Amino acid sequence: MPAYVSNVTVFDGRSVKQKAGVLVSEGRIAWVGPHARAPRSAREADEIEGRGRTLTPGLIDCHVHLCFDGSADFAGESREMSTDAIATVKAVWNAARTLGHGVTTVRDLGARGDSVIQVARGVERGLIAGPRILAAGRALTITGGHGHNVGFAREVDGPDALRRAVREEIRAGATAIKLIATGGVLTPGITHDFTAFTQEELDAAVEEAHSWSRVVGAHAIGPEGIVRAVRAGVDSIEHGSMLSAEGARLMKERGTFHVPTISAIRGIVDHPDEVPAYAVEKATAVVDLARDAFRRSVRTGVKIACGTDAGTPFNPHGSAPLEIVRMVEWGMTPLQAMRSATSNAAALLRLGAVGSVTVDFAGDLVLFGSNPIEDINAVLEPALVIKGGEIVSGSVP
Repeated sequence: MPAYVSNVTVFDGRSVKQKAGVLVSEGRIAWVGPHARAPRSAREADEIEGRGRTLTPGLIDCHVHLCFDGSADFAGESREMSTDAIATVKAVWNAARTLGHGVTTVRDLGARGDSVIQVARGVERGLIAGPRILAAGRALTITGGHGHNVGFAREVDGPDALRRAVREEIRAGATAIKLIATGGVLTPGITHDFTAFTQEELDAAVEEAHSWSRVVGAHAIGPEGIVRAVRAGVDSIEHGSMLSAEGARLMKERGTFHVPTISAIRGIVDHPDEVPAYAVEKATAVVDLARDAFRRSVRTGVKIACGTDAGTPFNPHGSAPLEIVRMVEWGMTPLQAMRSATSNAAALLRLGAVGSVTVDFAGDLVLFGSNPIEDINAVLEPALVIKGGEIVSGSVP
């Protein structure tokens, strides 16, 4: 049955419209316009009262790990996750949890085997509840590099081997590719700013992935690794915590997105007595640099997309709304932050029919009790979540 959200404030992914109406029919947005001019089909649909509320596109999280739960000991959790079956069960649970927070699309950037690829297929076929999922399969890292010890990355060295690894992940069903270009906070024995893949390796991997029309995200914390990844043509820099002025200028020139994952850092530094000491030490060393890097991106005009790194310590799934709030705390305007989780994120993921309240786009919508553009904390409490035209969380006001 078609649904009509009446007399509502609409953030359409770019701008705000007052006293609007949105009609959803057959899973897609059928009409958007002034409520006073609603067509007959809107009057015949099930009405959702929007007065005093704000309707937005479904939120998009460009960096999650559905196999992980956000426990304090990330490496310990990975050791317990000894089979692909266990990983798949966790991913199913976390996918359903994600929807309830208004997140209707995610990009998973590293999982055990093809577990999240299969969950993505299950969601697409309507077998299980969850957001739309772009899945990278296993991330690609150097031998002994970040992530080699937690089951979500495969070790690979050399340009030809990188090409083959990209092809093999795509053959397994990957709809995105993840490269680990530097060390990381959650891997012991390797510094967070260590530069991993060579320029030739990154060039080969990105060229191969793009030849298959796959979006490429690069985990990159250290400044040299960031610059190498951008020069290789990656679509997004994940984390970017030590982004230099040179790196920011290059990202602006190349159109590379920055996915800052503030929640991943905060989850660690805010719980120093519970997260392993090596991770706390590295996260503490980088947190102020990460804030500066984020502000440098905003100031330079680098495109920013929302991503949480959900699944890392004290960073549960569905935390995109909190990430939006934290981006405002670190210097974005509410309008910029909301764009980062809607239209900007959709542009990064090359998804042409999500991230905007536009006719013929997917009926992925979130109704909030007040306007996040006026008070960003409103994004933390979605009243109603609609995916593909169906109510998946909350109830009709």
